[in-house]
Amino acid sequence: MRQEDVLGRWPLVGRAVQLDTFDEVLREPRSTGFLIFGPAGVGKSRLAEECAERAVRHGRRVGRAVATAAAASVPLGAIAHLLPAQVDLSDPVAGFAAVARLLSRPGSDSSATVLLIDDIHLLDATSAVLLRQLMDAGVAFLLGTVRSGGPPDTIVTALSGGDAVHQVDLAEFERPEVEILLERVLGGPVGSSTVSQLFTASGGNPLYLRELVAGAVASGALASDGELWEMTSGPLSGTRRLRDLIRSRLSAAPPSSRPVLDLLALCEPLSMARLAQEAAPSTLDRLEQEGLIVVGRERRRTVVRLAHPLYGEVRRADMTAVRRRETLLRHIALLRESGARRREDAIHLATCQLAATGTADTALLAQAAALATHAREYQRALSLLQAVPQDQYDVRLRLLLGKTLYEAGQFARAEAVLSEAQGLAREEPEVVSVAFLRIQNLSWGLGTSYRNLLDIIGDARRHVTTPLGRDVLQVAEAAGCFAVGEFARSIALLEPLRLRDGQRPDVMTWLVAVTTMSAALSFTGRGEEAVDWARRAIAVSEAVDAETYSMTTHEAAHASILSLALTESGRLREARSVSSLAHDTVVQENAGTEHKLLAFHLGRAAWLAGHPAQARRWYAELARASRPHTAILLPMALTGLAASAALQGDLEAAEAALAEHGRLTRPVPVPEEQLGHAWVLAAKGELSQARALLTAAAREAGDRRQLSFEAILLTDVARLGGARDVAERLAEIAEESGGHFYRVRARLAAAFAAQSPGDLLSVAEELETIGADLMAAEAAGTAAAILRRTGDPRAAQAADLRARSLAARCEGASTPALAIEATTAQLTRREREVALLASQGMPSKEIAAKLTVSVRTVDNHLRQVYMKLGIATRRELAARLRG
Repeated sequence: MRQEDVLGRWPLVGRAVQLDTFDEVLREPRSTGFLIFGPAGVGKSRLAEECAERAVRHGRRVGRAVATAAAASVPLGAIAHLLPAQVDLSDPVAGFAAVARLLSRPGSDSSATVLLIDDIHLLDATSAVLLRQLMDAGVAFLLGTVRSGGPPDTIVTALSGGDAVHQVDLAEFERPEVEILLERVLGGPVGSSTVSQLFTASGGNPLYLRELVAGAVASGALASDGELWEMTSGPLSGTRRLRDLIRSRLSAAPPSSRPVLDLLALCEPLSMARLAQEAAPSTLDRLEQEGLIVVGRERRRTVVRLAHPLYGEVRRADMTAVRRRETLLRHIALLRESGARRREDAIHLATCQLAATGTADTALLAQAAALATHAREYQRALSLLQAVPQDQYDVRLRLLLGKTLYEAGQFARAEAVLSEAQGLAREEPEVVSVAFLRIQNLSWGLGTSYRNLLDIIGDARRHVTTPLGRDVLQVAEAAGCFAVGEFARSIALLEPLRLRDGQRPDVMTWLVAVTTMSAALSFTGRGEEAVDWARRAIAVSEAVDAETYSMTTHEAAHASILSLALTESGRLREARSVSSLAHDTVVQENAGTEHKLLAFHLGRAAWLAGHPAQARRWYAELARASRPHTAILLPMALTGLAASAALQGDLEAAEAALAEHGRLTRPVPVPEEQLGHAWVLAAKGELSQARALLTAAAREAGDRRQLSFEAILLTDVARLGGARDVAERLAEIAEESGGHFYRVRARLAAAFAAQSPGDLLSVAEELETIGADLMAAEAAGTAAAILRRTGDPRAAQAADLRARSLAARCEGASTPALAIEATTAQLTRREREVALLASQGMPSKEIAAKLTVSVRTVDNHLRQVYMKLGIATRRELAARLRG
């Protein structure tokens, strides 16, 4: 996409309320004006132009003018072209009366002329007086824009006074509006981290956002991989026009304030007390009045920031190296004089020292890196750690570097560092910490076998003698078991630890144990218990000082576990709500691991709900964030993406995702990954192969006691025509787990198998309550087809309306049950399969090979299909199934 395309397609978003208000005001006979207030760049002129176009559609005459500082030096300079040429304005009283008389001359449209004037605060006094008289005479309707934030203006006061002039205030966009705008402009989904990055950089200002996007597209920093638009590399510099606009804005600052702007550009936020050392209060007051800085409260201190993130970018770019160094060194000196008592001061000191001199004290670097890692500023933490001389790396620093590399997604480097740390670790706390993190990195990042995890645990146990150390290693082993799919073994390891007794003596270990327990219970069919454990973890983590502990205490990690538990309990809407709220937080905080986990749970919950567009968007984001490789999440993301795309009928994208999945290597694939392969086969009409694949995967999941995977896979076998083959096993799983979602899916399979319209409609209602809209639509649609076939048209029509209403929520999803149930309810299962394949233009010989039957059998089935459907050709068959 070219830069010009982005600039030319910028739509009006989020202003519907103001436009509707303008329509109402314009229809009100007594109204004389509509003024749009707002800071620079919020889209006042764009909205005013749209209002003017609406005025034309209402039959009004429209005139346009732009007020400028230059035109204000000449009376009527901005609006002279709008006035009748024959009027002599040397006598203001007579002239104004003549203008009013000519604008409302007999035979003309009695409606007031709409005068669109940009920046009315820059009008001269003569123009303002004339406009006000025309408005009061009812011959002119003023549609104007006003830049807010400045001192009171007599021109604006004169033109905006009275009840007949309506005023609206425009503010910067909120994040949801920015996301909508970006997707409209770019023509496709945009990754949530990219939305947050652009929202933060632009401050929600539409003009700044427009220029940032145009610049990023032109440079290639913002690109699409076919699924998502994401920032790929490089800073968000925007266009030259944007930089010039900001430089012009900053030039309004008095020369005495420039040291303050330089310091904030390099080190914001800063306390008011610190800035008082750089400038007088009057200077800071002037900067605040000009809208160049903002003052706020953070805990007990007053802090100052630049008013917009881009101000700092431009200021830093224009700063000379000498000026940068002098500013940083002065800040370091003053910070040391004050004692540097706050936690964030260590990051300030270390970062400033590196930037100014290229070196810093090792202890300071380590302290700053630890704080940056906790704040999820992984790249900053890595740059600080890389400045530490190699000969000063001990076990503690290697452990910190390994943790930071893991969180930053650099798993191979993390393993190399942690292996070195394990060889150097001698004290029990070091041995335990290194083993714990290495298991996490190997299982979630690189992928490893259960045997390798046991080897690491066994090696660590030889150096551990205390009960606490042994308990921590047992929790680490349980977490590793969960990661490699040994859910039952994970629960067995955790149950002896008496977790219900509380979190003592180690809160962090307790939290890891409890979240692992919750996740393992979820995947073994005990979702209600899992919800209870997840809520316990959240309650404890909220009560502790999070800065004392590792990333495992982050509330978003626990929210992802709660979302999983709610999903498995059949509370899909609540699960998606929990994940969405947490995800909005972590993308703004750049929390890597939590971002991925929440994206996975959002995608999986959307898939189970039957919303393939949403599922595809989340799986695409997860895949993008997990490349080049995350052992567990990337394969699940790719197959989830394939399944979602297949439901949308996008086989090209689905097969591309499966091809990438096929190039991955991992010790033990997750059985649920077969959903992608199966639904692609189903989209091609190859239902027998799809059912066989799902059945084999379900058998594997059952052997490994992964009841969640087994139930999902068998349910889809039932949806693809194999209900009689799986109904009994789904009933057994429901009995074993006791979970509501499991019982409903078992009833769905039983109703499909029995072809009972009453049972199908009943289970459709339960599925709708759960939030599983697509399965509910399939059940209701099947009931409608059976009722129609058995001669109950009124009940069939009611069931069909319900099915259509449910399907309308499913984002265009197309499944065999939805696509052909109503048309082919009278066909046998084999006849349906043959019909689906034939409708796609496949010759009888190929159909026979796929279904392992003879060509004659295929042709016989087709003859039966034609007879039952009252058609004669494959073309008619394809048209019927598409309909």
